[in-house]
Amino acid sequence: MLKNWLEQSDYTVVFTGAGMSTESGLPDFRSANTGLWTKKDPAQLASTDALNHNVEEFIAFYRERVLGVKEYGPHKGHSILANWEQSGKVKSIITQNVDGFHQLAGSKQVAELHGTLQKLHCESCGRQYGSENYVKEAFYCEECNGVLRPSIVLFGESLPVDAFEFALRETEKADLFIVFGSSLTVTPANQFPMLAKENGAKLVIVNAEDTPLDGSADLVIQDKKIGVLLQELDENL
Repeated sequence: MLKNWLEQSDYTVVFTGAGMSTESGLPDFRSANTGLWTKKDPAQLASTDALNHNVEEFIAFYRERVLGVKEYGPHKGHSILANWEQSGKVKSIITQNVDGFHQLAGSKQVAELHGTLQKLHCESCGRQYGSENYVKEAFYCEECNGVLRPSIVLFGESLPVDAFEFALRETEKADLFIVFGSSLTVTPANQFPMLAKENGAKLVIVNAEDTPLDGSADLVIQDKKIGVLLQELDENL
């Protein structure tokens, strides 16, 4: 069924969440309550409050996350989606993930709703840096000595306007909208699948667990790994 829909679709948009990244081996930071963080709440450290008032722990937490992302990379599924974009089967990707794996695999039209760990910027002057600065333990701006922070959305911040507006435009164009690996519980990101459905798109949800939008979906797939499903589709398209 999904194969046929992909072949018939004029405008397929993909939406990815944590399940896409965990298949690369990357831990979901919401469950990263081990080792150094057994007595710390990652959600509190991933906040503007921590950046402003607890900067040393903020930097230590995000250095661990940057190092974690660099240990892993895109899996076969990321590469298939990038190839599908090049061949026109997929028009764009909307992602909740901050690992940058879609771009590393070659995808170009990507809306990173929650930003990226692949880049840093100065909290004071805005100058941009690569995440390698955190690896090298260079935590302050060369120009103004402001704190370097990952270019991600922290708790207490709004989504980046450009990414949000791009995602909105793509969602409205979609005639097939496929969710890979999202629980669809985080707002406002979870509004995009429903908007696509309301605009007449077929909605497909591929996720290991139930989501609040399963009842509205045209197809729900829970029994296959994302990478395996994409590989099977790719071989038959």
